[in-house]
Amino acid sequence: MTTGPLPGVDDPRLAASPSREHVPSDPVGAWIATLDPGYFAVVMATGIVSIGSRLFGHILLADVLLVATIVAFVVLTLAYAMRAIRFPQRFASTLRAPSSAVSYFTVVAGTNVLATGLLAHGTWLLSLVLGSAAFLLWLALTYGLLGSIVLAGNHPTLREITGVWLVWVVGTQSVAVLATVLAPQLPWSIGQEMLGAAAVLFWGVGVVLYLILVVIIFLRLFLIETTPAEMGPAYWILMGATAISVRAAAGILDVGTSDPTPLLDAMRPFVSGFSVVLWSFGSWFIPMLIVFGLWRYFVRRFPWSYEPKLWSMVFPLGMYAAATGTLGQAIGFDFMNQLAAVWVWFGVAAWGLVVALLLGSAVMAVRRRSRDTP
Repeated sequence: MTTGPLPGVDDPRLAASPSREHVPSDPVGAWIATLDPGYFAVVMATGIVSIGSRLFGHILLADVLLVATIVAFVVLTLAYAMRAIRFPQRFASTLRAPSSAVSYFTVVAGTNVLATGLLAHGTWLLSLVLGSAAFLLWLALTYGLLGSIVLAGNHPTLREITGVWLVWVVGTQSVAVLATVLAPQLPWSIGQEMLGAAAVLFWGVGVVLYLILVVIIFLRLFLIETTPAEMGPAYWILMGATAISVRAAAGILDVGTSDPTPLLDAMRPFVSGFSVVLWSFGSWFIPMLIVFGLWRYFVRRFPWSYEPKLWSMVFPLGMYAAATGTLGQAIGFDFMNQLAAVWVWFGVAAWGLVVALLLGSAVMAVRRRSRDTP
């Protein structure tokens, strides 16, 4: 796992800060000290590939990936907690810098993705607990981030607003997705109605956030030169944010069919139509993302190596399959189901490739350490 520069923490503007803490020499301590705030994308990516695999009947693969999701969730939760305890100044500096603080929405999304995956085994109470914790974290991060930018004057520059910022949308829509799949399993009708309403409200907030941020990000792409390092997997989050918005919309349509309420009935035409618009835009952007990748690796010769942000590419691929399949079922578009049944393997392949790069990076790190050890 990488111990390279961390956005927000290893930002040159913070390099002279007296709050900088020494990085331990041992590999585990160094990894915890420089842990990327967005590393929970591992949980997001693995969990959604598991969910997509289950959706299309690949049960054994889905269960294996679900176990991997649980392991990643436990390891990273402990690592984040250890970082906050052992390196409180480094941890605090990532929360003060908006460009790194926004990455913590991966914790919200990862927790909700895991809670959604667990529902396949009927663990609605555990999923409810995880979802409640994710909701509280979403509240703290959302209003803390807005307060930091607007009230404390920690204004990010336009260059800093990359595709990573759309993980804010992903975290918001993950609350809506979990609400739609959890509602039918609750034993209380009032709880089902509340979760149905919450899904609509969070979907609406997520869509508006998406529209605001995607305009800023496109302005950044048009107005500021982009380096190969910046043109990384993070821009796949743009498609991932679109896909999870579609997935949340499909869940709202499903809940509105199985357990209709006046709110869900009133929203159905708009949710159905706008979800198709979002899906179309996300699909349109995929070829551009491929062009970005070809430019980065083949034109500008950016090294093929493991980086934590690669998980931000796996998650959109997996979510696109899940979103396309569920929307196709909700509105009766058979071609979407057929596309999603094939696309899910792109997510599986991407997950396997990133795992291979991670293992290769770990092996090389061990070899370097053994050579350097007297």
